[in-house]
Amino acid sequence: MRAKIAICLAAATALAGAAFAANPPSGAKKEDNQTSAPYAILIEAKTGTVLYEKNADELVPPASLAKLMTAEVVFNEIKEGNLSLDDEFVVSVNAWRRGGAPSGGSTMFAALHSKIKVSDLLHGVIIQSANDGCIILAEGIAGNESEFARLMNARARELGLTQSNFTNPAGLPDKDMRVTVRELAKLARHLIATYPEFYAWYGEREFTWNKIRQQNRNPLLANMTGADGLKTGFTSEAGYALVGSAMQNGLRLIVVLSGTKSEKERADEGKKLLEWGFHSFEGRPLFAEGQTIGYARVYGGAKGSVPLVSAGPISLMVPKNTADKIIARIVYRGPVTAPVRKGQAVGALKIWRADNVVLEVPLEAAEDVKTGGIVGRAFDAARELVAGAFRAGVKKL
Repeated sequence: MRAKIAICLAAATALAGAAFAANPPSGAKKEDNQTSAPYAILIEAKTGTVLYEKNADELVPPASLAKLMTAEVVFNEIKEGNLSLDDEFVVSVNAWRRGGAPSGGSTMFAALHSKIKVSDLLHGVIIQSANDGCIILAEGIAGNESEFARLMNARARELGLTQSNFTNPAGLPDKDMRVTVRELAKLARHLIATYPEFYAWYGEREFTWNKIRQQNRNPLLANMTGADGLKTGFTSEAGYALVGSAMQNGLRLIVVLSGTKSEKERADEGKKLLEWGFHSFEGRPLFAEGQTIGYARVYGGAKGSVPLVSAGPISLMVPKNTADKIIARIVYRGPVTAPVRKGQAVGALKIWRADNVVLEVPLEAAEDVKTGGIVGRAFDAARELVAGAFRAGVKKL
């Protein structure tokens, strides 16, 4: 299996250096269904390798999974020095009525007009899924829920969540609030990697605040070895949803499910996917740090191409005891115009297993390429003119 992966990658990268785009391989065998959940994804946290996906890019209502984005905004505000865990926010009438005891939803039972520390509010949101905690944080940071939702969407775009849209901090039903399970997995991976001190709170089994003790709603914490996060959600439209994570033998997996029909199905399917991932996959190194992965053609440069590398080593999670073909292709918009700077973002290495992209790694220039002489630039211009005409003709066909 190791030799087969290496051969396929070498062939793919040799061809990819001259490519302007890459289409996924056709005719590949689709992976068998592993879950009854209508929307699902399972990824390995370190590399981001996709181990399984099902309707992963369909837009669905997030329910309380939206609170992961709310927490990220708060964590980032703390990281940037704009907020402290000891800061206190007042419980407004809106927060009390829409998210507190009168609402009938998940709540930390914040008393009207009381002041609560940010640390307690975060614990309430993370462990108790407190709607009132979300609204209090949103109003305290941004003034109102709508403005906080703007911050949520701005941060989402910064993190590469291009499809998801958030309209309120608690995940309360709204026809315009939609996410994909793929982007929720990406968000979970970011939370785990960026805020380890806060991520530990997701694994706490209970939280007692104001003499009220409540259990963590995540079913994986009690029945899955190594489980330590993250969030459950439910609305009648979304069904039962879950973002879960567990670590076993140094390997961390993240699972996202949406649309299951009951709490039991959500718990069972989440655990089943995680256990399948741990038992069925293993890591394989592909490229060492600094190793040339391929080349990008350069326009108007002293050299005709530039070697491409990744920021670190590249490894891939692959199924054990399988003959699945692995295809890798370098994708970039080119040719790249000189001058090219070392470290300049150029494109990405995309890796397919069967007919799914399972890993995408940014690539950068490994060296500088200066602007070439006038003769070389003229030759490149003429070559690109012919290539452009050829591409235009192919497009028409």
